[in-house]
Amino acid sequence: MYRIGFVGTGPDPEQPDTDGYAMAYRHATGYRRLDDCDIVACADIVPENAEAFARRQDVDAEHVYEDYRRMLERADVDVVSVCTPPSTHHDIVVGAARSGSVEAIHCEKPLATTWGDAQEMVDVCEAEAVQLTINHQNRFGGPFTTARELLESGRIGALRRFEFGHTTLYDMGSHFFDLCHWFNDGTPAEWVLAQVDYTEENRMFGTHNENQAIAQWHYENGVYGLASTGRGDGFLDCLFRIVGTDGEMEIGGDGGALRLRRDGAGWRTVDTGGDGVWGPTGGTFGTILRRVSDRLAERLEGPTFIERGIADAVDALGTDREPRLIARDALPSQELIFAAWESVRRRGRVELPLEVTDNALDSMVEEGELLTSPQ
Repeated sequence: MYRIGFVGTGPDPEQPDTDGYAMAYRHATGYRRLDDCDIVACADIVPENAEAFARRQDVDAEHVYEDYRRMLERADVDVVSVCTPPSTHHDIVVGAARSGSVEAIHCEKPLATTWGDAQEMVDVCEAEAVQLTINHQNRFGGPFTTARELLESGRIGALRRFEFGHTTLYDMGSHFFDLCHWFNDGTPAEWVLAQVDYTEENRMFGTHNENQAIAQWHYENGVYGLASTGRGDGFLDCLFRIVGTDGEMEIGGDGGALRLRRDGAGWRTVDTGGDGVWGPTGGTFGTILRRVSDRLAERLEGPTFIERGIADAVDALGTDREPRLIARDALPSQELIFAAWESVRRRGRVELPLEVTDNALDSMVEEGELLTSPQ
């Protein structure tokens, strides 16, 4: 039996915003589905949040903490879910890994707020033999797994290009850059060229994100990537496009969860096993169900992408194999983000691997190099 502890429970999960999504509650349903997991402890710097989570998850009051370090000392946990804002991930993950009492850590994305911290998190966990996974849960979603299978089977020919449009390069971009890496069989990227607009302060989960960005990047096997975010995310009529020599696929948008066309022919919808882009039954219905009852939602819609990722991470821990969401495999997506911001700072193309270890966007905003109010 694995004893599960949570760091960062968050506020009311039914009222998410850019200060927090209370991801601990979404992680918790994943562990509750598993017979070999028991949620035994939680920690949050806001006591009321930790207490509310403990009541929902049947955690004994003696194992509700404000300081995660005290939880690690007293609660004897095997697995830690880190559901705090990105700026705290590094210290918590490194601290948990070095505590000597933890076998695995499942951490929210993005890894960290600097490239150096992201790398150190992975290096320390590997040195301490602690399994670190990152919640890039889309790797378990039907539209994405089906698209990958079709791509591997040659359905649209040889891979040529990825395109995506969404809110930011950092927060949501973390997912999409990760999918590019996964779809491209882990091929390293060679360079990144980007520009951003930051005319208004835009903090999400306490971290700077651009108002708009355009980024292009290139992989060693000749595949390109193109992303547009924020005010420019409408350049695509879908969320994610995969272009091959003989056709293309689109995920999200008017075409539904996944559609494909070959050789200039018309689009056809692809079966994704009942999954929408954001989860089973299209995501929105699932969210409504969960507001009524977490367990009712589980019974009617099956496991969410997050729950599938947690199940895989726990199974990997017990079978001594590498989980699909292993943290080292998440580093390339984070490198592209930080390299894009570094490209803005340099006003030119950035060759990879990325050598700077800070966060160029943070530095530029704090030093007044980017406009923070309309001129």
